[in-house]
Amino acid sequence: MHAPGVHPVLADRSRGVAVLRLRGHDVARYVWRPDLPLSVSPRPYLHPVRTLAGVTVTDAAPDSHPYQFGFGVAFPELDGHNFWGGRTFVAGHGPAWLDNHGTQSHRRWLRRTSTELAHTLSWDARQATLLRERRSISCRWIDETAWSLGVRTRLTNVAGRPLTFRSPAALGRAGAGYGGIFWRGPEVAAVAGVLSPAGTDLRRVHGHTAEWVAVTGVDHEGRPWTTLFTPADEATARNRWFVRARDYLGVCSSLTWEEPFTLAAGESVERHVVTVVADGTLSPAAAAGLAATARAAT
Repeated sequence: MHAPGVHPVLADRSRGVAVLRLRGHDVARYVWRPDLPLSVSPRPYLHPVRTLAGVTVTDAAPDSHPYQFGFGVAFPELDGHNFWGGRTFVAGHGPAWLDNHGTQSHRRWLRRTSTELAHTLSWDARQATLLRERRSISCRWIDETAWSLGVRTRLTNVAGRPLTFRSPAALGRAGAGYGGIFWRGPEVAAVAGVLSPAGTDLRRVHGHTAEWVAVTGVDHEGRPWTTLFTPADEATARNRWFVRARDYLGVCSSLTWEEPFTLAAGESVERHVVTVVADGTLSPAAAAGLAATARAAT
């Protein structure tokens, strides 16, 4: 059920969309100026993201989680403000609707082509700007069945005071260490699979670091797909992975887990994740090879 004022996102409601293309394929749409209610913490996002064969591997504003949007950057708590959308997890209480939602707003394009986007954004709450962001998005051809999508973010504290990021895990919700570069996957026709260098056991990758993690699924037309995520720099490689593969599909390179992350006034934090979007189901060896190829191309 949607919260009051929350409705599924429609492409024609968006005021600004950039289309990414590779060799004649429309592989992703970046909604950089969405028309969304404040209760979902409005922000730019990538959706739909597609394989080269046209299989959609993202979802936006699904009924179960109407505040999750494709592929983007989001935090459940920043300085007491919700930049994730929906309810806020309150220590000792649980999820609660609070009047604390922030927004991410486009400010200026730095680069805009069919394969590369770069722009500046402001992160605002209660008419104050907390962060300035430089975000870059790039897509590269790998082969006839796979391409890579890079998302890099640099967040700078402009609030004039230290800012603290917290996940629900830091507030007592076990395992809920999400917040950062986040992918919301699509509905699948059967149980999705998870793969990492540690194998196929979700418990071996959720809450741990890994050179890469992949999710495989089959759409309702019977077409298999794989999304593979790999950190593109040393700082991102130290992040732990949040991975969901049951009630919904989601992967997040998490900035923080049980311990809060504090960004000093005037300081910046940068993270960079590269995602391989592939047709078919990858073997462990193929996944490892594609992860290495994608990292080397950044």
